[in-house]
Amino acid sequence: MKVILLCDVKGSGKKDDIINVSDGYARNFLFPKKWAVEATPGAVKEIERKRANEEKLERERRAAAEELAKQLKDKQISLKVKCGGQGRLYGRITSAEIAAALKEQHSVDIDKRKIECEDIRQVGDYAVTVTLYTGVKAPMKVKVESL
Repeated sequence: MKVILLCDVKGSGKKDDIINVSDGYARNFLFPKKWAVEATPGAVKEIERKRANEEKLERERRAAAEELAKQLKDKQISLKVKCGGQGRLYGRITSAEIAAALKEQHSVDIDKRKIECEDIRQVGDYAVTVTLYTGVKAPMKVKVESL
């Protein structure tokens, strides 16, 4: 019997998969627990429509992220901080500070966890990577200056 899984079933498949199982397994286990429904032609069309819609949304999100990556590619963020002798900072620059400066200077709101940066403890120029989407990254430069 062909069934459509409504949730992930260990050993059988993932949500929205169309699988072939024995009649007893479907009637005695999957259907009573509401983990699957019978794969009627209408239900199969609905699943295919849902998958096509998800793929379209995925392509749109990726295109938007790639466009933003092009805009951010060679942008520079300037940070002015207090520092001691020989350009050594009091503390360090964090990804949260970089995210706040990015929003302030370029009007782009990025989560601080998506910014990969090295340990910035001196005045100078540094390279950071902003992850915008799975597989879409934008390299940026951070210029740290003393007050």
